Amino acid sequence: MDGVPRVPEQRRAGESAALRFSVLGPVRAWRGEDSLPTGSPQQRALLAALLLREGRTATSGELIDALWGEESPPQALAAVRTYASRLRKALDPGVLISESGGYAIRLAASDSSLDLAEAQELAADAEKAKHSGDLCSARDLLNRALGLWDGEPLASVPGPYAETQRARLEEWRLQLLESRLDMDLEQGCHAEAVSELTALTAAHPLRERLRELLMLALYRSGRQAEALAVYADTRRLLADELGVDPRPGLKELQQRILQADPGLAEPSAPAAEPIAAPVRPAQLPATVTDFTGRASFVQELSDVLASASSAEGEGQVMAVSALAGIGGVGKTTLAVHVAHQARAAFPDGQLYVDLQGAGQRAAETETVLGAFLRALGTADSSIPDSLEERSALYRSVLDGRRVLVLLDNARDAAQVRPLLPGTEGCAALVTSRVRMVDLAGAHLVDLDVMSPEEALQLFTKIVGEERVASEREAALDVVAACGFLPLAIRIAASRLAARRTWTVSVLAAKLGDERRRLDELQAGDLAVKATFELGYGQLEPAQARAFRLLGLADGPDISLAAAAAVLDLPIEDTEDLLESLVDTSLLESAAPGRYRYHDLVRLYARACAERDEQPPSERDAAMSRLLDFYLATAAGVYAIERPGDRLVDHLEPTAYTGLTFGDRHPAQDWLYSEAISLLACVRQSSGTDMLRRAVDLLWASVDLAESGANSKEYEAIAGSARVASQKAGDPRTEARALTTLAYVHHIAGRFDLAAQESARAVELASSASDPVTGYWSSNIGGVVALYQNRHEDGEEQLTRAIEGFRSCEDRPGEASALCNLSRIHLATDRTASAIALAQQGTDMYDDMGHALKGANGRYALGLALTQSGQHLQAAERLQEALEVFRDSRQRLWEGMTLFRLAEVDLAARRPAQAAPNAEMALTVLRGIGGEWRRGNVLTVLGRALSGIGQNGRAQVCWRESLDIFEALGSPEADAVRLLLNPLAVA
Repeated sequence: MDGVPRVPEQRRAGESAALRFSVLGPVRAWRGEDSLPTGSPQQRALLAALLLREGRTATSGELIDALWGEESPPQALAAVRTYASRLRKALDPGVLISESGGYAIRLAASDSSLDLAEAQELAADAEKAKHSGDLCSARDLLNRALGLWDGEPLASVPGPYAETQRARLEEWRLQLLESRLDMDLEQGCHAEAVSELTALTAAHPLRERLRELLMLALYRSGRQAEALAVYADTRRLLADELGVDPRPGLKELQQRILQADPGLAEPSAPAAEPIAAPVRPAQLPATVTDFTGRASFVQELSDVLASASSAEGEGQVMAVSALAGIGGVGKTTLAVHVAHQARAAFPDGQLYVDLQGAGQRAAETETVLGAFLRALGTADSSIPDSLEERSALYRSVLDGRRVLVLLDNARDAAQVRPLLPGTEGCAALVTSRVRMVDLAGAHLVDLDVMSPEEALQLFTKIVGEERVASEREAALDVVAACGFLPLAIRIAASRLAARRTWTVSVLAAKLGDERRRLDELQAGDLAVKATFELGYGQLEPAQARAFRLLGLADGPDISLAAAAAVLDLPIEDTEDLLESLVDTSLLESAAPGRYRYHDLVRLYARACAERDEQPPSERDAAMSRLLDFYLATAAGVYAIERPGDRLVDHLEPTAYTGLTFGDRHPAQDWLYSEAISLLACVRQSSGTDMLRRAVDLLWASVDLAESGANSKEYEAIAGSARVASQKAGDPRTEARALTTLAYVHHIAGRFDLAAQESARAVELASSASDPVTGYWSSNIGGVVALYQNRHEDGEEQLTRAIEGFRSCEDRPGEASALCNLSRIHLATDRTASAIALAQQGTDMYDDMGHALKGANGRYALGLALTQSGQHLQAAERLQEALEVFRDSRQRLWEGMTLFRLAEVDLAARRPAQAAPNAEMALTVLRGIGGEWRRGNVLTVLGRALSGIGQNGRAQVCWRESLDIFEALGSPEADAVRLLLNPLAVA
């Protein structure tokens, strides 16, 4: 060789690609990417025996014993020689050699590999990483090693040697898996591990280490009763099968769980694991380089923060300072500056959040706690749901750490209290427009405007010493006109700094204009308006119009396309205007293509619109265009997801066009990214003469009701729209609002309310001559009747819906009602017709290219096939539906499909597969679908656990589901009672 690397096309004669072999699955060989023939099963057995000897020579006698054992054929030696000859021809020269009356395979490490050797090397590296404390790397290495298995080792290879090696390799795989799962629990991934451990304990019921890991994972997931039930199941199984007791480690774990040992609640040795060690967040915003003055406040706050970590601060649990003042007075700037100066005293990190307290909707404390816990290294699966639990965990995580928390723009003390650390060594800085006199123990600071000297210093730093020195009096006039308010000074100085042709006197003359209304600087929030007037008054007419009109929208931010609709301008012109407003600091760029106001600036912009927008009707026209944009775009998304659905033909017409999309994925991305702003537009428009379009927008964006992330907001707005429709005396709009509300109640499992709302919607739709709404309400009512066991009523409603949809040629609506009617037939033991109806609906969806709703059809078909005993076909249909639901981010239907797959597994007597599916269904449906659906999933999970011998856990699941059904008054409670007590009388 000449040492020059070559691609395959450049290789000389005699050069060959690297050989690779696998034994962790079928015995195979490759040269490069080309598969090599390995011959008959006995020939593969010979190859495997040689590969597993790792280069050592195997005698002919040893190979005969490996292939046939004590029952070798008369021509065994000749057969071995034949197999060796064939393999030698298939492999590269010099790989399979003959020596000392036997054979060996010699692999050069540089150009060949064996998957087993690679797995061994990865496992060894994982062990080294674990001992060095790098659990993340160790887990990754073990996952890579486990990924090399491709089914059963030495699959279909005969002979006693292969059988022995198969058992050895499988045992080693389980040991690696146990080690990796142990690391999962050490890193807080206990909730995720439950499903995998449930399946593994079902497959290996006598393996006590897996049972121990499952108990620990369940306990750390808050499922103590199930953890104890696993021990009871294990003890009974070992006694029945082997006549022995559980090993001491398992007994000890049971006792610790019974005693709620605090040591079990956290990983056993976090200090030895650098990757899992407490994260040190550094979230403070950058401090401004031109920070000026405030020396007394800086010293006062610094002293308070120092007391948190000082030994002299005896008796003080923690330090809390609350800064109060009007908007624009510099509270955030001062707090960030002081926090940066104090960083050294808080080596374990600094947390920051904007609590958005000045806006209509302040940040949810639960959401903030979740973000803080994640920043401190807490896994998502370990973060509880309730505010109280999150706050308690937050304080626990901070215990023993020295962390500074900056809570910016707080609404009130109630919002702040759960976010305060609870231990010595930590400190909190809070900024707010209100004085927090009810925040116990807080050091209160009232921040006033700057002194004239400080204000001039800030102005000079921004504009430059040279320009100010020659016009000192004019500069004093400027800062006086700004009311010595830092934000106003910064805006004015930045404008002057960006305009080199201006003098300070020119700026002072502009600020002396009567429009400045300096008297308003004495009246609280009006001072903020007067400050922002400085920037607003300098805008070009087009900029000012954009600033006013964009502030009218209620959403937290606005996209470029939506802003173009508000302004009735092309996208390019709109972007130029918005970017120019960003330059003036009157608008913020939240992300590429999205813009937002500071909460106080938004209030000021609206005040400007009320005062300056002429004619006043232009304000309503701007909001009408925004609503049109959302409705037209949402209708387009609806049409893409539901080809042929006639609903879009019956929505209110729009004068402004929306966006168009090529396929459903970008359409869905738009819907979910705009969800909050879109729903805010519906709420804002519901009390106006735009009510009809607002309700139609709500209906066209019905996918948000099923997403989980936006379900609660959607429900609240649907309720508000219904009330607004009643007040307006508009039966058509009320019927549509009721239809969306009925659908929301159905999703949440509130079937009584869903039945009432859908029935009322049918009546109103009839009186308003709005048949399409009546058909959809009947469709929803029929499904609800199914859940309430009102099968005759449900069939009547669905039949009416089918006839109605057919009359208006709404094939997607007809398909939906057919699939729902299939479930009525299924519930009344008409299985054959149920299959036919579901198949008919699914075929209609497929003919129309209806991917998402076609998944709903496959869901219904899967149920019918399950009941008919066609389990393989049922699982196939449900799996097809599951993939679409996941791709479409429909959490409700994803969870319900997992639940139905678990039912199929149970019907097919595969409880070991049913249990993980039911576990995943519980996880996906968390927070959506209602308690009734959760009760059904728990019932099926219990049946699956019972089927794999984990009766204790099964009892725990059934008791929980019984509590749910009894609270709801559901008839399913009787069936669960029978599961808990098979001898009970129904």
